[in-house]
Amino acid sequence: MLVDQDSPPRAPAAPGAGPIARTQVTRGAGLLAAAAVLLAVMAASIAVGAKDIPLDQVWHGLFHYSGTDDDVVVRELRLPRTVLGLVVGAALGLAGAAMQALTRNPLADPGLLGVNAGAAAAVVTGISFFGVTSPGAYVWFALAGAAAVSVLVYAIGGSRSATPVRLALAGTAVTALLQGWSSAVQLTDSVALDRMRFWQVGSLASADMATVRRVVPFLAVGAVLAFAAARPLNAIALGDDTARALGTRLTGTRVAVTAAITLLCGAATAACGPIVFIGLMVPHMVRGITGPDMRWTLPYAAVLSPVLLLGSDVLGRLLTRPAELQVGIVTAIVGGPVFIALARRSRTAEL
Repeated sequence: MLVDQDSPPRAPAAPGAGPIARTQVTRGAGLLAAAAVLLAVMAASIAVGAKDIPLDQVWHGLFHYSGTDDDVVVRELRLPRTVLGLVVGAALGLAGAAMQALTRNPLADPGLLGVNAGAAAAVVTGISFFGVTSPGAYVWFALAGAAAVSVLVYAIGGSRSATPVRLALAGTAVTALLQGWSSAVQLTDSVALDRMRFWQVGSLASADMATVRRVVPFLAVGAVLAFAAARPLNAIALGDDTARALGTRLTGTRVAVTAAITLLCGAATAACGPIVFIGLMVPHMVRGITGPDMRWTLPYAAVLSPVLLLGSDVLGRLLTRPAELQVGIVTAIVGGPVFIALARRSRTAEL
């Protein structure tokens, strides 16, 4: 065979070249686009509200604060509200994605393991029996309740021999019990009922930077645990036997993910009350983009969940001007039909 000696040798193919590399680039570009959408929604959350404020005054309130009424609305009300919506939305999205992967149940919601119910029941108890009135104190009661219920559900579910089905059943039973307790306390204590009825709807309206500072450390630890469990969760999705064969420590992973869900849901619920359907809807939308790979599902959920939460909050402010519709009501109205549609799909069980 004749070889052209003047022709340069062909360079070897790049290790990442091919469809896999193109997929990774596409996902990365999509994540950047999602981040851009999040920035736009955050800007809308600061600029739009029940009170009309010109954009130049919004800018002035953010960067040249002088204490005018418009400056106070922008800096003291809308900015903390937006920041809290950002961190709480990310927390709920991460918790929902992690829970659905852990239980292999595509209809799982952060309330499935009783975490939200535990947080709410602890806050109700604190208000009624300990005279708690500060949202800052809610955080500690909510985290304690969420942690206690997580341990209880894990124990009832079988501890080290716990399976996704057992955990789900235990969580459902404990949730029903705690909801009954919360309702009983509120019906027998008018003071608790008055204080709880606004918090329990789910709202960002009472946000302040002090609340944000209290919950961010807990949310940060929960997020780190969730991201660290991405690869083990990918293995668990293949089944327990396969995960063991791949070297995954099932018990350690489940404990870590349950701790992450506890921190994320407990702190988020303490900050703004139980907000439903964020953790259910967003992971489903995300998997349509990323597929089942948790290494991509979690970052996308952390970015797109605040988009949905803040977008719902802005919508609630605009629909009933000059009053406001609580964000928990808006997400429930939007999430109800979505949940029904997901439940009717035959592919729902394929997670």
